[in-house]
Amino acid sequence: MNVITKNKIEYLSAILPNGRKVNYARQGEGEPVILVHGLAASLHDWDDLLPELESAGCAGYALDLLGHGESEKPLHPHDYTIENVYADFAAWIDTLGLRRPINLVGHSLGGGLSMMYATRNPGRTRGLVLVNPFYSIRQLPPVLQRVFKYKLINTSLIDRTPYRLFRLFVDMTSFSGYIGNRESHTLPEHIRYQTALDYKRASSGIYNIPRTLPHVDLDLSLVHQPTLLLWGGRDQTLAPDSFSHLAGGLPNVVGVKEFSVCGHVPHQCHPNDLNPLVMDFLQQV
Repeated sequence: MNVITKNKIEYLSAILPNGRKVNYARQGEGEPVILVHGLAASLHDWDDLLPELESAGCAGYALDLLGHGESEKPLHPHDYTIENVYADFAAWIDTLGLRRPINLVGHSLGGGLSMMYATRNPGRTRGLVLVNPFYSIRQLPPVLQRVFKYKLINTSLIDRTPYRLFRLFVDMTSFSGYIGNRESHTLPEHIRYQTALDYKRASSGIYNIPRTLPHVDLDLSLVHQPTLLLWGGRDQTLAPDSFSHLAGGLPNVVGVKEFSVCGHVPHQCHPNDLNPLVMDFLQQV
């Protein structure tokens, strides 16, 4: 295991039983909280939340999922399935040797993975925080459903896309207009930089994952853990009404919050509003 400490956050790597390497961050001591990012993101999604977990007496763990960040990036497209991503995720949790039940905080794809873990490991899961959770291919716009219906074999165009084009895309999608004579973005500069970097360094094979998503909503009755559900009302990636549908189907929702002026990443565009809700939930659980 390699350990690098920066700003009180430990960055570690470990080898799973299947031989794959995972990269993750750890901060704090106490009740374990697992943080799970979305598609084409990384553990840096949680840079603002990890210090707050430490201050509250929790141990925060955030990993780079398969094909993301600094974790293993298999070369073959068929390796990128939701079951393979989940298998590495669950195996990584096992390597942590945690003796207490865990809380899971998952965004987008990470929310779907958190729900899967809760249904398959009910005794090991204390509570769930789901942020714009991606749990079914049916949440995507019809055009993306058609795109993800088929396996992406030739992803060389994605591999060759330079950072500056990813950055342009992030800047355009986060641009919200003018305040006086100044341009306004929903995401601050450091997050836009990190988001574009995460797009660039992720394996292009990850875009095969959505087509393999199970319909987790069919197993909602198995999610008995206390659940906090948060989402952006202007999400253009996943249908916002799918979150309210999810809230009505989960057996033990203890809190719901829609951020009406936010899109797909409320944990990044409104951390000052979202993080206190997460901390209050964790204290109650």
